[in-house]
Amino acid sequence: MNTIIAESWAHLHELLFAGSWNDEIARYRSPFAFRGQPSEKFDLKTSLMRLGGQYQTLEKHLLRNFRKYGHDSFDTTDAIWHWLTIAQHHGLPTRMLDWTYSPLVALHFATADIDYAEQDGIIWKVNYHDSYKQFPRKMRDCLDNEGGNVFTLEMLESLVKDLEEFDLMSKEEFFIFYEPPSTDARIVNQHALFSVASGAHLLLDDLLEKHQIDNMAIVIPREIKWEVRDKLDQSNITERVLFPGLDGLSAWLKRHYSPRTPE
Repeated sequence: MNTIIAESWAHLHELLFAGSWNDEIARYRSPFAFRGQPSEKFDLKTSLMRLGGQYQTLEKHLLRNFRKYGHDSFDTTDAIWHWLTIAQHHGLPTRMLDWTYSPLVALHFATADIDYAEQDGIIWKVNYHDSYKQFPRKMRDCLDNEGGNVFTLEMLESLVKDLEEFDLMSKEEFFIFYEPPSTDARIVNQHALFSVASGAHLLLDDLLEKHQIDNMAIVIPREIKWEVRDKLDQSNITERVLFPGLDGLSAWLKRHYSPRTPE
């Protein structure tokens, strides 16, 4: 893992946008996905892993019951990728990890929780173009035919019908990036995508190292965290925008008006 400590607001932006230039089209088109976390001590564990215990065996039970009891809220006849996306979106522990195409959105999630203001934050930066090399042949062919770089709901539906089939696509462990359908403003505003590993037990940190995927961990020192946070607020990268509705508005106002050093 290539870990670099940002020295300033300007240096942080240099690191985040490095590698964005595309010679073929003479435009800035970043091949990276970003994930922000409030503490550099965190790793890339999924919410399912954080349950602890025999979490691998719980995945199918969680999804089965989510589908059973949530049938009034979505069409349970849709493919698993659709309601797995909804489950992740509403906080069910899954094997999926949230990512974004936007480095500024990732910065928001690395700095929004002021309970971690005195800890160094971290941005994970992973080249989703480079992840192509570890896909099973069938998945590479699908991307080639579509001319895409990440998978969509329709592409995954055409490849596999469930997670069990997905896990068995290759003898080699792998992961993909999946861009969810724009089911609501939150997904759109967060410029969201997910990573999904070919096994509920697989830690993305390990897969990145195993397959030598181009990636970087950018540490945000606690000394510049408040500056980053305040400048993001000035740029309108806030909960009010990323979580449209009264909940997001309230979260933004609470954080925005909280003193830096509580009494």
